[in-house]
Amino acid sequence: MTDPKSFPPQKIPPGIWVLGFVSMLMDISSEMIHSLLPLFLVGTLGVSVFTVGVIEGLAESTALIVKVFSGALSDYLGKRKGLALFGYVLGAFTKPLFAIASGAGLVIAARLIDRVGKGIRGAPRDALIADIAPPEVRGAAFGLRQSLDTVGAFVGPLLGVGLMLLWANDFRAVFWVAVIPGLLAVALLFFGVQEPELHRNGQRTNPITRENLRRLGAPYWWVVGIGAVFTLARFSEAFLVLRAQQTGVPVALVPLVMVAMNLVYAASAYPFGWLSDRMSHAKLLALGLIVLMVADGVLASGRQASTLLVGVALWGVHMGMTQGLLATMVADTAPADLRGTAYGFFNLLSGVAMLVASGLAGWLWDQHGAATTFYAGAAFCVIALLGLALRWRRWVP
Repeated sequence: MTDPKSFPPQKIPPGIWVLGFVSMLMDISSEMIHSLLPLFLVGTLGVSVFTVGVIEGLAESTALIVKVFSGALSDYLGKRKGLALFGYVLGAFTKPLFAIASGAGLVIAARLIDRVGKGIRGAPRDALIADIAPPEVRGAAFGLRQSLDTVGAFVGPLLGVGLMLLWANDFRAVFWVAVIPGLLAVALLFFGVQEPELHRNGQRTNPITRENLRRLGAPYWWVVGIGAVFTLARFSEAFLVLRAQQTGVPVALVPLVMVAMNLVYAASAYPFGWLSDRMSHAKLLALGLIVLMVADGVLASGRQASTLLVGVALWGVHMGMTQGLLATMVADTAPADLRGTAYGFFNLLSGVAMLVASGLAGWLWDQHGAATTFYAGAAFCVIALLGLALRWRRWVP
């Protein structure tokens, strides 16, 4: 860690701000569609709920697999921006396909291509942030990018709902509007980000070799392991929505639960990113786990909407404390020429953990009730805290 200093926002390189706004615009575009897509598939195209689940499962699995290879390819080429740009182009390209789809086939194709684009751009973009940001403001840089990205996560659905009300539930018209922020994201990345030169020694080599994976080192794999256990502890935010229904929140207002969570998340991500540049990463991660434990306890025991909002707000705070921090820890523990590969494996294992966690949470919910699901999340927090305690002094600053 560097000595505590004052780094106002203007110290963050302009390229980081641009990448943050690129993420925000693409998230607005994607969430305008994704928040309405299940209703469009079932209500307009007559697709079964089971088919919706299959589409979403295929889409997320595709993104997980692609992330590893795109990150490794960016290391092999020594270039990040081109791959990130290609991923954003694919994402923007799919938006009109949703608007013109007359059957499930084109929607499935568009959804898969969109997730391929997300998988391609994710690891190279994060590695590019790590390359651009000076080490002393790296936490703030990732926090800023995460904050702006999360703004898009709640602006998109709100914009989609507003346009649906304005245009009498015209799904296709809303999907066409979603094309605009997607194209703006591509243009902003193309013209607004200048990629730094990566200094290489020797010829290009395959990043995914036994020797290079050993170069990632024990501290990096420890971060990956803690990140995976952390993901098991928090599972999908869809369970927050289900809990809201149980506490008596009117169905029409249930989506506002996610809006509230993302508002808190967006507001807290940058301040905690700034703080991570000034304190021990392990201590801040431990505090984030404790906040998540408290959130799980509140959500497990609460029976009223007011209690639910407290739990949801705490959930947003823990996201703001930890998501940018974990990205910073990956950058700090991986060699600069293997950062793309490092983010690819981190995202892959965290994504697999999310699939396992959500499946386990759903099973516990069905078999033992909602409270058991959240108590199980708290138990995984304890496991992650024990992992932190075991390696606190050895590997984590």
